[in-house]
Amino acid sequence: MANSDFTPRMQQIVLALLNENGPVPVKQLADQINISKRTVQRELEFIPKALKKYGLTFCSKTGTGIWLEGEKDLMESLKEELEADDALDVSDRIERQKRLILEILKDKTLKKLYYYSDLFGVSEATVSSDLEAVKEWFHKYHLEIKRKPGYGVFIEGSERDFRRALRVFIDENIHTEIIQEMYEARNQSVLKVVQNKSERNIYRILDDDIVKRVTACILRIRDKRILNLTQESYLGLVIHVAIAVNRIRRQEIIEENPLMEDSLQNDPDYDLAETITRSLEEEFQIQIPEIECAYICLHIKGSKIQNLNIDEKSRSEIEESRELWDVVNEMIDCYDENIAYLLKQDEEFVIQGLIAHLKPTLVRLANGMKIQNPLLDQIKQDYPEIFKRCRTVAKVIEGKYGYEVPESEIGFLAIHFGAAEVRMESKKESRRKVNMGIVCASGIGISRFMSSKIARDFSDRVELSVYGMTDLTPYVLSKTDFFVSTMSLSEQADILYVSPLLPAEDMERIAGKVRQFEYVPKKQDNQEFTIQLDQVNFMAVQIKSIIKLMEYQRVDNGITFEELLIAVSEKLAVYADRQRMIQEDLMRREQLCSQIFPDLNFALLHARTEGVAKPVFSVCQTKDGKSFLDPYFRGVCVVLVMLVPKDDHAAENSEILGVLSERLIEEEEFLEAVRFGEKEEIRSLVSRYLNQYFKHYLDKM
Repeated sequence: MANSDFTPRMQQIVLALLNENGPVPVKQLADQINISKRTVQRELEFIPKALKKYGLTFCSKTGTGIWLEGEKDLMESLKEELEADDALDVSDRIERQKRLILEILKDKTLKKLYYYSDLFGVSEATVSSDLEAVKEWFHKYHLEIKRKPGYGVFIEGSERDFRRALRVFIDENIHTEIIQEMYEARNQSVLKVVQNKSERNIYRILDDDIVKRVTACILRIRDKRILNLTQESYLGLVIHVAIAVNRIRRQEIIEENPLMEDSLQNDPDYDLAETITRSLEEEFQIQIPEIECAYICLHIKGSKIQNLNIDEKSRSEIEESRELWDVVNEMIDCYDENIAYLLKQDEEFVIQGLIAHLKPTLVRLANGMKIQNPLLDQIKQDYPEIFKRCRTVAKVIEGKYGYEVPESEIGFLAIHFGAAEVRMESKKESRRKVNMGIVCASGIGISRFMSSKIARDFSDRVELSVYGMTDLTPYVLSKTDFFVSTMSLSEQADILYVSPLLPAEDMERIAGKVRQFEYVPKKQDNQEFTIQLDQVNFMAVQIKSIIKLMEYQRVDNGITFEELLIAVSEKLAVYADRQRMIQEDLMRREQLCSQIFPDLNFALLHARTEGVAKPVFSVCQTKDGKSFLDPYFRGVCVVLVMLVPKDDHAAENSEILGVLSERLIEEEEFLEAVRFGEKEEIRSLVSRYLNQYFKHYLDKM
């Protein structure tokens, strides 16, 4: 069995030291085993204690290096034990080799042996042995593992054989944790959204068990049309199917519609809908009528609208559905004019929610198809105000298309609008994740059960870590808000003692602790403080850049939309290729959902783009202060441009620029300035609002 005294990293370090005849600098050792100097230094903290059991001493001297001291036979004994440690039991070896196959199939590009060694926590020799063992599996599918000396390992074969091998591997391992992990991030995000028990979360009316099982069914289907769905669209598909299953189990069957079923059966997405249907029938042991399969097909088609980056066909669907964007804009205006502007900035809601939902809804209404909504009564009871406003929203559909919208459809609209409001409100909350530690004797066993139960109930509200009694170092104590333990601990810390099986009363006590820490500032250690200083400095630099580089220009009111994009991009970028990027990205975002607001007399063009390296806020007014003549502008007199670079700081940059978006509807003074004011007047207000935001940002640190 594996050595329990050393982690894989510690084993690498100790083995390297055992192979040295004298002191070795930390940097040299780090380079030798291909890990960072910082990682080595962190692991060295635990090595002296672990070596005592083996009669060896860890030594270090500034300017000289680190080394081990002790009797030669003891050193040889430990070396043999650690080198033999890779000879794991058969089940571990088989599991690791399966994971190796999956890693190669997931990414067939050239990888060094160390990449896999580091990933699985074993030696490169063990990885090499595993590669030999899995060669035969790949060979069955005409794929060959090739080694390029000095460079690494790669897989050679046709794309067709590669995809066939991947499909077979998934089929062979569909019920194992290996495959579950491939989709874990997306599925967990779905379950977290649904299982968040906040009173404001409209999704709480869904049945958790059905949602979990539906998610598992869709997980088993490895189809690129599902893999290409965004997280929100994937959530929408799960919820749609969960409601349908709920309806069928209650024997609330939708009226058949042969014309619709016949028209969709030749649709390229119908085969996927049938695959989902078969998976659901097997999971829930129910008979799903063809009309429900047709509905699932419609939902998939609706979901595809929002995914622009797949192919040209998707883009053409966007153009064909231009009318939907105008209808959705009007629906949002009718829902609540006070928050309509902010809702339209929520792409998850507008594009991946309402747009994807509206297309199949219109098909149902056009064909007189009735759909039951088993959640209707609960929606009306728990969210009466949202439902009432959605009655008004339904009038837009009735006025535009002449279809009477039944209450069951209004209930589905309420789910979308209710979820959007929750998302909007949650962005304003200052609640943080709570850092919780779970402690048992070894850090394994019952603590893992406890961890799973707590994670399930508190989802994204906590950061969980599991510790053994010997793991409670000063660093762990300093960064953890409170601990949950089944045994008495001597450490000076906030500790909640519970029963190992976590009965309801213990879960309630944990909930109380979580609530207690959610709204208090996070603990800080020196390292975290340094990170925070870096964050503060970054935000300060970005805000300063937006204020300093704010662009302002006046153009003829006879300019066309396309000409304006050219004029704006030439102001914001020097090089032609960057200008083209800005134009294309602004156009693409505008095609998703128009950002022209005649009632407020301005247009807001915004996008993520590689055309800029810093976030940008730019104002483009007409020379005479009158409206643009191009009908596309629908009477606005100023165009505001906000650009965010495509880098790792999209969230921070978007948050900063989002402050200015909010001020446009909250502050009449700002709106008046961008419409008719001079450059320095606008810059002064931008500076004021971002200064207020920065102070608030510091207060939350």
